[in-house]
Amino acid sequence: MAGGHLTETPIDSACSSVVSLRGARLLAFAGELNGLKIWSTDVGNAYLETHAKEKACVIAGPEFGDREGHVLIISKALCGLHSSGLRWSECLADVLREMGCFPSNAEKDVWMRNKGDHCECIAVCVDDLMFASKDPASIIKLLTEKYQFKLKGTGPTEFT
Repeated sequence: MAGGHLTETPIDSACSSVVSLRGARLLAFAGELNGLKIWSTDVGNAYLETHAKEKACVIAGPEFGDREGHVLIISKALCGLHSSGLRWSECLADVLREMGCFPSNAEKDVWMRNKGDHCECIAVCVDDLMFASKDPASIIKLLTEKYQFKLKGTGPTEFT
């Protein structure tokens, strides 16, 4: 934690996006009906992929060696800062838009992309993604190579 309990609570929303259970089920259902592969992944250290907008600092402890006692400015959206979830959500939305995706009118946390012969869908639940595509490996490749996301638990979604 970065001492978020010591910062002022933002006036606007500070939450990250969370797809509804209904939205995730519809994505999986529509994907299966259209012969698409359903995959999931988790973005590791998602908050570290974006920068904090508020000013936050910590006083270095003994683990910082000769820098102990110095004031360190936090530039990344660490877990514990009030707006970290929102900053991550904004970062991911920018990436999805750059990939050619647009949010669904019915569910803002389901993003779609027209691929000509099919429509890819990506459901967002904070740092977890579930997508329906004919070629989900291409989405993974794009997220890891172009956007440098560290993904884990990537592969076909298992329904139990």
